[in-house]
Amino acid sequence: MSRKMSQSEARGLEHAKELEGHLGVLDSFTPTALGVLATASGIYTYLGVSSLLDNNGAMTFFAAVAYSIAVSVGIFVFWSFLMRLLPAVRTASARIGLLLSMALGSLAIVAMSSWLNAAALAGAAAVEQHLAKTVQDYQGALERSYQIATAGQGLERDVARVRQSFTDLSEQEATGNLSGLAGRGAVFRVLNQKADELAALEAQIASQTPLVEERFAQGNVILSRMRALTVETGPVESRSVEFSEEAVRLAGIITELRQLSVAPLVVRAAQDLSQSVVLPQLDGRTEEDRIGQASTLESVLGVLGQRADTLRVAAEGVMSMTPPAETAYTPISAADAVILYAENFVPSWAGAIAIDLLPAVLVLILMVVQAAIRSGREPVAIEDRMTMAELRAALAAARDVEDAMDPREAKQAAPPAEMPDEDRPENVEPLEKPSPVEGAGPRSV
Repeated sequence: MSRKMSQSEARGLEHAKELEGHLGVLDSFTPTALGVLATASGIYTYLGVSSLLDNNGAMTFFAAVAYSIAVSVGIFVFWSFLMRLLPAVRTASARIGLLLSMALGSLAIVAMSSWLNAAALAGAAAVEQHLAKTVQDYQGALERSYQIATAGQGLERDVARVRQSFTDLSEQEATGNLSGLAGRGAVFRVLNQKADELAALEAQIASQTPLVEERFAQGNVILSRMRALTVETGPVESRSVEFSEEAVRLAGIITELRQLSVAPLVVRAAQDLSQSVVLPQLDGRTEEDRIGQASTLESVLGVLGQRADTLRVAAEGVMSMTPPAETAYTPISAADAVILYAENFVPSWAGAIAIDLLPAVLVLILMVVQAAIRSGREPVAIEDRMTMAELRAALAAARDVEDAMDPREAKQAAPPAEMPDEDRPENVEPLEKPSPVEGAGPRSV
């Protein structure tokens, strides 16, 4: 005898039936919605694939279409499987296995579709971001090269200062205030020789100043053009070609600026300043005068070495400045740009992934609802779960079974029929004779 259903069980059963009704309505258009999502993802995948392929021929078109169709079908089938199977399983091991399969399939969908969707949504903007980043790199390289070249040009003041010191010493020697011998003797000629060398170096450095300024101005003009290309209207592919040409020109100017640095030249000049000294013959009239000239020359050579070290240290300081980073523009596709600058396009990535993985939310919703339905139905006996429609259907099925069984059972239970008289043998009499009729006597002959 079945127990009476409690009030809480009745409410749970009513709630489960209500949820089943809602699922029935939702199931009517869920496959259509899933197909729309898969188709939309396939369209954006086609756009992303098209940006990766260089050729625009018929074969490229069919290849992109085939890939996008494969992606759409794969997404539709994958989520259709999970929507049917994952909510239906009951064991923990089966659920964990299907959840791991869903995670693995989601990664596969992101790998084959989502990044191409992101390329279709933000590919052009990502390429423009790459162009802008390249402009910044080139600008930094240009400014650093100009800074080093300007620092090298600043060595002109150090060379001029050393050259002026030798000029002053030569004038002192000419008046006799240095070695005590007035005139243009051996000491004067050494001092004048080094002053002339430094003057030539100073003139060479000064001649490169206009070249440095000219190259820097040309580089800024090219940079302005490159900045304009990053924000101009029109297809980014054609702008990238022109941008690449301008980048090559700018790279050449940066190289020229690096070559215009005079620091290596000053280092070599400082080394020659103290090492390549042609000592003239002492021309003092007396031995005492020649001893004085030799002593003065020795002092001059000492000063010469000190000035040479000063110039060398200053020039090596310029040479030790950190050179500009090697910058080269590398053309990049929209899909690669989206990955390279993903942190700048988070909304586009989120939309591209959401359109592919949104059915995962539906799968989880179905899991929760199916669990709620089972929790409301399982405590109730099966005969108490039946609705009137189900009961009528069960009764009709039972009657059909009975109707199908009755003719066979009647045939088996019916007694054998009596044989007609003409078919009965003559020497056989029935076992049961009819009882004589009351009041009937013997029949007279």
